[in-house]
Amino acid sequence: MADLKITDLHKHYGPVHAVRGVDLEIPAREFAVLVGPSGCGKSTLLRSIAGLEEIDRGTIEIGGKVVNDMRPRDRDIAMVFQNYALYPYLTVYENIAFGLKARKTPKAEIETRVKRAADMLGIAGLLDRLPRQLSGGQRQRVAIGRAIVRNARLFLFDEPLSNLDAQLRDEMRGEIKRLHQEIATTMIYVTHDQIEAMTLADRIVLLRDGKIEQQGKPLDLFERPASRFVAGFLGSPQMNFLSGRLVNGGGSQAVRLGDGTTLPLPAGRWNRLAAAPDSEIILGLRPEHMSRAQGGAVPPGAVRIGATVELVQPTGSRSYATLGLGGQPVVAELQAHDVSRPEETLELQIDLNRASLFDAKTEKAL
Repeated sequence: MADLKITDLHKHYGPVHAVRGVDLEIPAREFAVLVGPSGCGKSTLLRSIAGLEEIDRGTIEIGGKVVNDMRPRDRDIAMVFQNYALYPYLTVYENIAFGLKARKTPKAEIETRVKRAADMLGIAGLLDRLPRQLSGGQRQRVAIGRAIVRNARLFLFDEPLSNLDAQLRDEMRGEIKRLHQEIATTMIYVTHDQIEAMTLADRIVLLRDGKIEQQGKPLDLFERPASRFVAGFLGSPQMNFLSGRLVNGGGSQAVRLGDGTTLPLPAGRWNRLAAAPDSEIILGLRPEHMSRAQGGAVPPGAVRIGATVELVQPTGSRSYATLGLGGQPVVAELQAHDVSRPEETLELQIDLNRASLFDAKTEKAL
């Protein structure tokens, strides 16, 4: 395994500045996920690390060695592609062993490595089959097996699960997570799916327009987003964003929404806001931080407010209810039996301890 260090990396495609001065350090054995919307530069960054794209400026170091001028085959990396890239007329065994044979690895060692990889991935019974005889999930396991027999210092995954259905994606996420725990190798994984990013990563690197918007542990980004973009990208359903103004009321600060509804901010968290009173802000509320009030005392930092249900989307044990709050629609994640039909009025409890505030102009967190 090896660490990765990227310094001031730039990549252009003609007039398009695809990667804009990225600085990134990934320690050895870490599982890092590059995530972001289409066109944000994540695949270009991964391909640059692999040597499949020639960078315009900056340095890439693997294991402390600059690899800018090294060929992909000499960088000691293994890569898993979105489209599997299997040889159709070779068996599963031959596909997994292909790279080892090309490097003239002894036959006995090839057999040992292929068997170990097949056992780890649950495909030992498929070694004599051709790719066309496999399901999508099985083909992806073969592609991963071909990578792990290399014993490379760095593993790169370029959206490997995007061609699979939802159930298979769930299964393969677990397989890849388990694989990382077993072989303890540095892995860098590209996806546009924030669920994959949250479930797999030791570190999330969220890109936007060729730059790193924020990076860190998944829960750090989820609970303390640096911008509205980060807050909106992570979480399903998406965070609710309410336009309002910062006001002083009753000795503490509060958010006043467009219809005059005022939500007092817990003093313990918001006593040093970098925003002047009466400035325009955006209040961020996650659906899971709202619930139907159950009576009794209001917990510290929470508020209760009447709201009318506009839409109900049942999902089984939970329901997503769209309600009007301060003249703006919000989605609340409620227990399935807490709401049953539109036009119902309920008392909504909001945990403002978990809220986020953003400057309305810069959209940066306050």
